[in-house]
Amino acid sequence: MDLWQAGQGFVDEDVAKGGVDGDDVGKAGDCHVSGETGGKVVGRCATPGHEHAFRGVGSVSLAVAGEGGVGGEGFDQGRQVLGAVDDVGQLAGADDAAGRFGLARERMLLAGFSIGGSMVSYVACADPEAFAAYAPVAGSFWRPHPVACKGPVRQLHTHGWTDLTVPLEGREIFAGFVQGDVFQALQIWRAVNGCTRMLPDAFPGDTPFKMRSWTSCLPGGRLEFALHDGGHSIPKGWATLALDWFEAGE
Repeated sequence: MDLWQAGQGFVDEDVAKGGVDGDDVGKAGDCHVSGETGGKVVGRCATPGHEHAFRGVGSVSLAVAGEGGVGGEGFDQGRQVLGAVDDVGQLAGADDAAGRFGLARERMLLAGFSIGGSMVSYVACADPEAFAAYAPVAGSFWRPHPVACKGPVRQLHTHGWTDLTVPLEGREIFAGFVQGDVFQALQIWRAVNGCTRMLPDAFPGDTPFKMRSWTSCLPGGRLEFALHDGGHSIPKGWATLALDWFEAGE
């Protein structure tokens, strides 16, 4: 299976050097997505020059949005996905990538960083069957939070304890443009997944992340929250964490 890195550092140094399960994915991270639409990212990244990023990591990670930036061309306040904005249509690029590189479309993990993480969250909310699982990093819902989402959904949310760009509590960028609360988002996902407990079922300790896991949920529903000590970043070890989590849930 394969990994497509189309974001900021989605293949970390450890994976780039040796891959997962001994595979070599080569150097990735030069396919930057700040301020761009999903279509432009797919058009620029899914090329022979970036083909190395699709090789040999054990599952598929597809990121179509990164840091959009207020006023830029990036994903405009993720909640608009529910209104079927253009960026959602760009997810058809996943089908294109699968065709070009022989990827298993039904095994794709959708990941995104910052405002891309918001996009991932809203896609999971609107169409959970679009991808096998979802892994937002440092991005979640915006206020007002969704009243309801479709489900169940498999999701791994990763966030930095000292993130001041997208704080866990959210912040107001300007009037009417207010980030959501990650903990309220977790509550929404527990309800969507029909999880029977408010408290986590487990606190996995075999990773460098502080983990919370909700597994007593409806079939197909699973929620993991990974906290790291850093700020607004994709932390070292994230790619391995996400791939291991994805494969363990299959």
